[in-house]
Amino acid sequence: MTEPGARAADGQDASPQGGGEVFFYHMTRTPLEATLPVLLQRSLEAGWKVCIRGRDANRLEWLDELLWTSADDSFLPHGPSGGPHDADQPVLLTTETEADADTEFANAANALLTIDGAAVSADEMTRMTRVSILFDGNDPDAVAQARSQWKEVVAAGCTAKYWSQESGRWEMKVSTEPLDN
Repeated sequence: MTEPGARAADGQDASPQGGGEVFFYHMTRTPLEATLPVLLQRSLEAGWKVCIRGRDANRLEWLDELLWTSADDSFLPHGPSGGPHDADQPVLLTTETEADADTEFANAANALLTIDGAAVSADEMTRMTRVSILFDGNDPDAVAQARSQWKEVVAAGCTAKYWSQESGRWEMKVSTEPLDN
């Protein structure tokens, strides 16, 4: 398998109406600051608007700064939520949950990436083109939170896909997607 994000962010065609797929990225070899820009670039190349949801405003400020300086040869257009141009942001950083945002993100995102154990609702799982949960595999609390979120995804009837770096590159290890006969 290739690195997540290839072609429509994963090598598969994605329905613009959403599809109930939630990708879990178990980061053990590359940290968030290296993984996130790759996923964002590929999401933007797929034509998606993205919302990055975190739980801590200070952490999102750090991420905002990081995204401005992450690569010399590319630019990831983005901004923190709460500004006058939220609707225009291709990538919006927020701590808001779906309930806070009246069921739609200010930038009308169709891809949601969560960090640091931020919550995802069952409605978001089915409505969004892609939901991605990024978690630090070296943090036992983050791993426990991701396991809990995995159970929520499966209980919601959505497809959960687990991506691992244990071989040194991203590989999908587990999928709850039913096999076609």
